[in-house]
Amino acid sequence: MKSILPVRKILLWTTLLHLLIIITPTVSVNASSSTAVKVEPSAKMANVGETFTVNITITDVQNLFGLEVTLYWNSSILQMMSVDVRLGVESYPDGVLHEPVSIVKNETIQEEGKYQLVAMSTGSETPSFNGTGNIVRITFNVTEVGSCKLNLETKLADKPPVGDVSSSIAHDTIDGFFGREAPEQPLWLYIVITIIVMVLIVAAAVMYRKRTKKAF
Repeated sequence: MKSILPVRKILLWTTLLHLLIIITPTVSVNASSSTAVKVEPSAKMANVGETFTVNITITDVQNLFGLEVTLYWNSSILQMMSVDVRLGVESYPDGVLHEPVSIVKNETIQEEGKYQLVAMSTGSETPSFNGTGNIVRITFNVTEVGSCKLNLETKLADKPPVGDVSSSIAHDTIDGFFGREAPEQPLWLYIVITIIVMVLIVAAAVMYRKRTKKAF
């Protein structure tokens, strides 16, 4: 009995490995209850030649008066096609910040896979922004097969009292992810592979038992 145990373990691990191969992986996203700046949707899939759009969104913020957003991606597989800045809720009801808004930087460096936006509300009578809204909407074109993180770095500043300076607003930053959509495999292919694997397992077990009997 002791000599047969290792073979049974090998057969068990082979079966488990096969099951892991045919099971579709899932992506989990951690939620946050505090102020957050995030890529939405958190995960996108598309094929080469297709485009997709993501929003950079801020949620549950209080007293927002200025912001800095930097997004990084893999420039070898993604090309930024367009940027739609949603600053000034008087012009963009789904956006953030109150007008007048000063955009200090709105720059794309495709070779580095980098986009940066720096902006702030101006004027002592301009109210700060409270709530949830979209900062910018970005459209990408998929140029090569692959996947990458949509890495987000952000800074938020509040509206200071008169004669004082702004303070940073504590928040979470949540990255996004892009992956090429895998082609759907037909069900019959999985069935055939499963049958072949099971036949090989049974054949290996029978051959081992025959060799064990001959040895005795």
